[in-house]
Amino acid sequence: MNDKTPSSAEAPRDENQIVAERRAKLAELRERGQPYPNDFRRSHLAGELHATHGAEPNETLEPRALRVAVAGRMMLKRVMGKACFATLQDMSGRIQLYVTLDGVGAEALDAFKRWDLGDILGAEGTLFRTRSGELSVRCTAVRLLAKALRPLPEKFHGMTDTEQRYRQRYVDLITNPASRDVFVKRSQIVQAIREFFVARGFLEVETPMMHPIPGGAAAKPFVTHHNALDMELYLRIAPELYLKRLVVGGLERVFEINRNFRNEGISTRHNPEFTMLEFYEAYRDYRYLMDLTESLLREVAQRVLGTTTITYQGETIDLGARFDRLTMAEAIHKYNPRYPLEELGKPEYLRVALAPFDVEVFPTDGVGLLQLKLFEATTEELLVQPTFIVAHPTDVSPLARASDADPSVTDRFELFITRREIANGFSELNDPEDQAARFRAQAAAREAGDEEAMYYDADYVRALEYGLPPTAGEGIGIDRLVMLLTDSPSIRDVVLFPQLKREAAPG
Repeated sequence: MNDKTPSSAEAPRDENQIVAERRAKLAELRERGQPYPNDFRRSHLAGELHATHGAEPNETLEPRALRVAVAGRMMLKRVMGKACFATLQDMSGRIQLYVTLDGVGAEALDAFKRWDLGDILGAEGTLFRTRSGELSVRCTAVRLLAKALRPLPEKFHGMTDTEQRYRQRYVDLITNPASRDVFVKRSQIVQAIREFFVARGFLEVETPMMHPIPGGAAAKPFVTHHNALDMELYLRIAPELYLKRLVVGGLERVFEINRNFRNEGISTRHNPEFTMLEFYEAYRDYRYLMDLTESLLREVAQRVLGTTTITYQGETIDLGARFDRLTMAEAIHKYNPRYPLEELGKPEYLRVALAPFDVEVFPTDGVGLLQLKLFEATTEELLVQPTFIVAHPTDVSPLARASDADPSVTDRFELFITRREIANGFSELNDPEDQAARFRAQAAAREAGDEEAMYYDADYVRALEYGLPPTAGEGIGIDRLVMLLTDSPSIRDVVLFPQLKREAAPG
């Protein structure tokens, strides 16, 4: 390399050639011993140094000779004879290194010039500010801690192929600050949720991920086999039935942040494994849950984003205002005034209204199910602002308590924001005989070919026979909530390692 030529990016070359050259450098390091040392100890993060000394003028900073030891990945490098600059990136941000002949000596400077972008470095020195005002480390020692054998993507564009970003998330995180920020926020969102419930006296619990009977939701499970027990098991589709068993046992406020697995389609909203929050509280009902959910989303948004007014894909969402609460019929009429509210309770009218849509309607469909089908066909895609849709049909809500006023619907809601379901909650069905009858109906539907219908869970019915107090329970999709709060269009943008089709073995 010509020492007078800036080297902030790899020249366009075949990647195999670059890898071969870097392997040759690694071979030289091995000959000298300790190619991957582990005795360097970092004293400061880049972000900490900027936060503490970012505004300090050089007149006071340099005379103090503040000693620091920093480490991270070299993202930029400029070689200029006896002086070099490099940008080091760690988990908190970036800091500039100033490497000179006088500071580190001829041998170290020569070695530094041969190091590549992407290499992991350690550096010791003192803080100062350059003439351009950038906080930097005047190095007294630099070390190569880990050799990067593969080159990073071109620095101005990073990883531009979307599927490659998902497959090689490790490279995406190195080169894309926006992607790193999403996952930092995801961690903060989960932590804020956890603290919200702990502060309200909830107990965080863990329930099984392998179930002898899949339950808690209408979904197709993944199947596995336990060799020692010689039995078929199912990966968890929901923890609901286990959490309610705990409420039976006297743990009256419980929550779990859990991984669920559903053997279904993949889309911008669906991944086969996903994260859910589920929580249950005894002696509460679904109306209380709606109030609690509003408080939860506002508190999380305020803590993580500093505001309850957010922007999602160009649309402003107000989490600070009271969320709308509508029955399906009310929502259909509000967003589609051509359907008179007084007619939406008549099955004959609903069948006629559904005729123009590609929706299967059966002679046995009641008013509630017909309303649900019309709602999904006409209204769900119009719900941008936070809206609770209440009073779901009993025949599609096998675990929810039927309404005392109208047994054809349940004390249940779904929360929609930006046209997608974010949460599902209800007053729990705690009548063991009613629950047994609904399980039998689900089992019959399964025998008739419905792969997503529930199994009959005799042990759960037995648990209810010991007495489940009046209870309210809810599930919130963490991935979709993170999408909302980070303005991410796809679930793959908020899952570190989303499921993808198998690729050919990397070269």
